[in-house]
Amino acid sequence: MPGPSCRWAEPVFLPVVTVVGLGPGDERFVTAHTITAIAAAPHRFLRTARHPSAHLVSDAVSFDEVYDAADSFDDVYATIVDRLADAATQHGAVLYAVPGSPLVLERTVRLLRADPRIDCRILPAMSFLDLAWPLLGIDPVEAGVRLIDGHEFATASAGYGGPMLVAHTHANWVLSDIKLAVDAAGDEPVVILQRLGTTDECVTHTTWADLDRTVEADHLTCVYVPGLATSAGADLVRFHELARVLRERCPWDQEQTHQSLVKYLLEETYEVVDALHALDPDDPATDDALVEELGDLLYQIEFHSVIAEQEGRFTMGDVARSVHDKLVRRHPHVFGEVEVSGADEVVANWDAIKRTEKQRTSVFEGVATSQPSLSYAYAVQRKAAKVGFDWPDVHGAVPKIAEETAEVLAAAAAADTADDPAVFDEVGDLLFAVVNVARHLGVEPEAALRAAVQKFRRRFEQVERLASERSIELRSSTLAVLDALWDEAKATERDTPAG
Repeated sequence: MPGPSCRWAEPVFLPVVTVVGLGPGDERFVTAHTITAIAAAPHRFLRTARHPSAHLVSDAVSFDEVYDAADSFDDVYATIVDRLADAATQHGAVLYAVPGSPLVLERTVRLLRADPRIDCRILPAMSFLDLAWPLLGIDPVEAGVRLIDGHEFATASAGYGGPMLVAHTHANWVLSDIKLAVDAAGDEPVVILQRLGTTDECVTHTTWADLDRTVEADHLTCVYVPGLATSAGADLVRFHELARVLRERCPWDQEQTHQSLVKYLLEETYEVVDALHALDPDDPATDDALVEELGDLLYQIEFHSVIAEQEGRFTMGDVARSVHDKLVRRHPHVFGEVEVSGADEVVANWDAIKRTEKQRTSVFEGVATSQPSLSYAYAVQRKAAKVGFDWPDVHGAVPKIAEETAEVLAAAAAADTADDPAVFDEVGDLLFAVVNVARHLGVEPEAALRAAVQKFRRRFEQVERLASERSIELRSSTLAVLDALWDEAKATERDTPAG
């Protein structure tokens, strides 16, 4: 009996992009293998012609103009990869030359290797690292040196104090960004290495404080940092560790749960709002209260994350990563190729992307039910309005206040008890109608009512002061006396100059 038949799949041959490295400096450090590959390739491309050995790749197309035209380095890398893939598809094979080694901090090579359109082949080459270690006199493995891209220094070095070799420090603004990422550093030594492998090689010893003021950086500049007393993001790392310690050692912290902390989360949120309202642009001292309250709110977020971390559910890193990635996805006009005409279009795009991501069955899904009732009503009305269930303007909403007021009075007149549910319902409808009017007028009802309460409190406190000055007992006074004091308080407020 014949066995099962097998058919071998035909091999699929992809267009080839061969990547070679031009070494760290001049042609002395370019391998013979690379020279042979360049000579054999009729279709050649250069990431940049700004390299001492770029002349070895004659008749090559340079991507320098892409750097000059693109808005971001991500755009540059994506454009280069697309052009290389298109050229390889057209010609069958192309050669792509990069500075240094193709496998050392070469973002385009990383993207090429992951690109399913092409077969990426890489030839080994020397990198600037091979020349940096002898000049620095260190064994990078024994010293535990971390290699970091200067464009990503703040995130790549977070929580790490060195030693570090920082590459892609091609301009003084990059050096400034690196320095500002660790603003607490000062006299720590750094070594700036420039034009390694050329006759113009230069090694400059300076300090962290003078990192961006000592040399004129160029495309062959890197920085060695022996170590820093603090690190980028060190304060956040220390804060996270503190939250862990408190959870492990403090009896009160150990007893808390996600549910028990809800009241503190709300309390701290309201205190942040109070600090925001108290901000004075002309008084920097008012920042102190906001810094303190934001810190208290941040601790609540850390607390919840540490609890989840102990339960093996998620970590603070997951929280940060989630919101980071969501913001990138929902800002295609910043991180993609979408163009917008203004803030309204940004909001429309955000809502469209959110609908696609969430795949919700109701317009009300995602509306927080635990928020204050005025804000909840406002949010629900906005959601309904987005699908067309709304008055065309405020003139349709205003008469509902009179209608609901009449229903409140009718329900109150017919009520048998003080807590009659019909009265409860009608008062709710009246408040809902008022929120609708506020929304049509572009007024946030929660903020408006809060301001009205504050105004009432301020005026009544003035009534109390006036009564005290005149030895008037408020509790035993007639309404006429109280009204007179109220009118006087209002008049005093109007006469008080702003500021």
